[in-house]
Formats: sequence, C-alpha cells, structure tokens
Amino acid sequence: MFDNLRERILGPIRNLGKGGRITEESLQEAMKEIRRALLEADVHFKVVKEFLEQVQKEALGQELIKNVNPGQQFVKIVYDALVKFLGGTPGESAPSAPFELRAAPPVPILLVGLQGSGKTTSAAKLGLYFKKKEKKSVMLVPCDPRRPAAKEQLRILAKQADLGFYESDLTKSLTQIVKDAMEEARRRVVDVVIVDTAGRLAIDDELMNEVAEVRSALNPYATIFVADSMTGQDAVNVAQAFHAKTPLSGVVLTKLDGDARGGAALSIKFLTGLPILFMGIGEGVGALEPFHPDRLASRILDMGDVLTLVEKAQEAISEDEARASMGKMSKGEFSLEDFLGQMRMMKKLGSMEGIMKMLPGGNQMMSQLQGVNAEGEMKKTEAIILSMTNQERRNHKILNGQRRLRIAKGSGTQVSDVNRLISKFEDAQRMMAQFSKMGIFKKMMKL
Repeated sequence: MFDNLRERILGPIRNLGKGGRITEESLQEAMKEIRRALLEADVHFKVVKEFLEQVQKEALGQELIKNVNPGQQFVKIVYDALVKFLGGTPGESAPSAPFELRAAPPVPILLVGLQGSGKTTSAAKLGLYFKKKEKKSVMLVPCDPRRPAAKEQLRILAKQADLGFYESDLTKSLTQIVKDAMEEARRRVVDVVIVDTAGRLAIDDELMNEVAEVRSALNPYATIFVADSMTGQDAVNVAQAFHAKTPLSGVVLTKLDGDARGGAALSIKFLTGLPILFMGIGEGVGALEPFHPDRLASRILDMGDVLTLVEKAQEAISEDEARASMGKMSKGEFSLEDFLGQMRMMKKLGSMEGIMKMLPGGNQMMSQLQGVNAEGEMKKTEAIILSMTNQERRNHKILNGQRRLRIAKGSGTQVSDVNRLISKFEDAQRMMAQFSKMGIFKKMMKL
C-alpha cells in the first residue's frame, strides 16, 4: 500500500535529518522532492500546493532549522499534514466506527460508482462488517438490470459472508425493485439493507438518472460512493461528478492493497469534502477496514499501525487463548506444542509481510529481509514440529541425534534446520524466564 509514495517521501526526510541540523537549502531541496513524489503519485496539484504550503509554514513557524532534533520534528509536521489531508484532525484519533446506524430498521444504504470500481464486492464487505462489528442482520439487494452476472455475483458473495439476499426481479422498474426489497426486509426483520446499483464505464445522463431514480424511491440513510483508488485523480473527478448530481454521504476506497501511489486517498477528501469511510485491502469479503486518517498517515511514514494490529488480534484470537498462552509463558511451561499453537494464531492475523508492515519501521525491515521467505520459514518450522511425537513437543530435552535425524527426514528438512529451531526456541525460553522474573507477564495479564 502506497509503497512508491512512502519511499519517495521518506528518502528526502531521512536525508534531511542527517548531520543533526537542517539548513534552508536542505529544507527547500526536501520540499522539492516531496512535491515531485506527490505529483508522481497522481495527487491533485491543488492538494500538493496546499500540502506543501502547510508543511513549509509549520516548519518555519517552529524554527525547524534551530531545533535540537529537526529530523524528527519534520516527520511530525509531515505526519500532521497527511492526517489533515486524509480527513482527520492531528492529535485526535478517529472514532472506531465510520458512522453509526441511528435510524429505525431496516436501514437502507445505497452504493454508487462506475463499473469495475468494486461496488458489488464492497456491498458484501460492508454487509459482513455490519454483521460482525455492529451485530446487525443484513440483506443484499442487486439492482443492476444491465449486467445479469452482477446479480449472481452478489448472490455468491452473500452466501460466502452468510448474509441475507433478495431475489430481485430485474424485469421490474428500479423503483419497484427497491420498494419490494424494503418491504421484504421488514417481513424478514432485517436491520440493514445494502443496494448494489448499476455502473457504467463513464458518467452519462442515463447512469445519473438511474441513480436518482433509485435514490428517490429508497430514501437511503447513506449514499456511499465506491471508488477504485488505483485510478488516482480520475476517482476524484468521478466522485465530484456524482456528488454534484446526487448528495453523497462518504466514500469507500477499493483496491488500496494494490495502490502504490495514493493519489485518490490523499486528494478525495480535500477536493470533495466527503469523508473516506472504509478502505478495501484485498479480494476476500473480510478484506475491509474502517478508514482512520491517523493510522494511514502512520503507515505512509513507516511509523506502523499497532492499533489496527491489536484490533485484528482481538478478532482472531480469543481472550482465553491469549491468557492461557501467557500463563504458560509466565510459569516456564511453554513447549514446542505451545509454540506451534502460537504460530497458528499468528496465521489468523494474515501474512507475515502484512503483520510486519503494521509495526514501526516494518517496511524498512522488510526491505532488509529481501530474499527471505518468511512464510516459507514458518511452514518449515510447522513441518518440523509436526514431525515430532507428542512427547517430543512437550519436552524438547529428549531430542537426541537419532530423534533429530528422524524428524528432519519426516519433515523434508535438514538436521541443521531442526537444530536451528531448537536453539531459537531455547533462546526464546530464556527470554521468557527473564520477562517472568521482571513481572512483565503478570502486568500483561491484568490488562
């Protein structure tokens, strides 16, 4: 996510902080590089101009050149500017929920956007979000008479996410479809109704008339524009065109996991005034996150996103599992069997690369580990432990040379791989013993 932009911005910032002081010349040079980086990231020129003016104003106002730690201070200035342009307030965390469903059920939500932006997939993702996070029952409604495959696609996605689905009669008028859908939602006692509308390759009068027709009949609680972030400024232009024709409540940015530039994310709030509500970070129905300007700004500057990582961990790992594991570590009873269990819990959080990138400096660490297959190493470790007997997993001290040779053959690895794993595990045990003496585990279990 925003890999190119990250490196292009961080490069001049790192150079700026070298030597412990900043000159006017080096500051101006850094600003030029950041300007070039933002423009190449397809950020709108008005946004770039305003962004640089704000950063420069703050830098001069805080007498950055005379600052004791000017490099770090400049990072803070850039971070605050990024938060602001992404739609947040520097120094304040965004609310955990993008918006609250304060209307009486069934609450209608309308999705609009161009063809290929990811509307249909986003409908299922939003539905799953409301189901899991808000504990709401959801019904998805196809309302695209021109693309028959869209109805079937939505049906499949609804099944994957275990959501309700309305069998729209696409031979009827759009007005009648949404009226019938809302009546059915009342009969089923559904909390949220998400309507997936038709799209076009480009904006035209026919598309806008259809959107207006559906919106008038549905009277939605929220009309959400779905934008393909990889289209950059085009996404902003389309959002502005939609917003001019029909009032929008906010934006879902899709395909952010494949967006190396970031032009849409950095431009859309500033130019349209619309808040970014959610961001799509993958193809799966669960790959949707609430949009937090402060957290995304942290990711862009390689400062990590620990809060999101903690939230993911809370979703994937039960409190009982976490406490049981911590209890064993505190008592020095942590075995290879427990280690295997922890690895499997980690897998629930996603790829190792994804986890690393949420840690401060994670992107830099990943670049230093180029050529190292973290997922492959985890699979190898798992294969080695699974090739052990239950007794061996619980007590690695009995692993003599003969047993290690058998384990290596059984896991398709080398004896040296087995030895390396045992050595690393014993190092981890010694570290845990130190933590236990310091009372760290007891403190963590009280949280």
